[in-house]
Amino acid sequence: MPRSVNAVASRARRRKLMKETKGNFGARKNVWTVAKNTYEKGLQYAYRDRKTKKRTFRALWIQRINAGARLYGMSYSELIGKLGKANVEINRKVLADLAMNHPQAFEAICNTVK
Repeated sequence: MPRSVNAVASRARRRKLMKETKGNFGARKNVWTVAKNTYEKGLQYAYRDRKTKKRTFRALWIQRINAGARLYGMSYSELIGKLGKANVEINRKVLADLAMNHPQAFEAICNTVK
């Protein structure tokens, strides 16, 4: 009895992966083994960088809060420490947004904890 290989499903699997690697340079877009390696490496980078993105945004928020706090005579660490002591529960993302886009509200927070 001849071996059954189900070429239809195999080809569909390959076509799906080749569609994902479309737009890559050289053999990375049209040679199966190279494209497969490229695709898998891309998934690894995506997983890693989802974590990295959180770190980089937190760093950006801290820089923005520090710049805003210094306008009112405090450093970032002083502001965060005083917010903790005053039991003001506001996260860094919101603080950074206030410092950038709503300076009056940020000033009110700084004056509250001074």
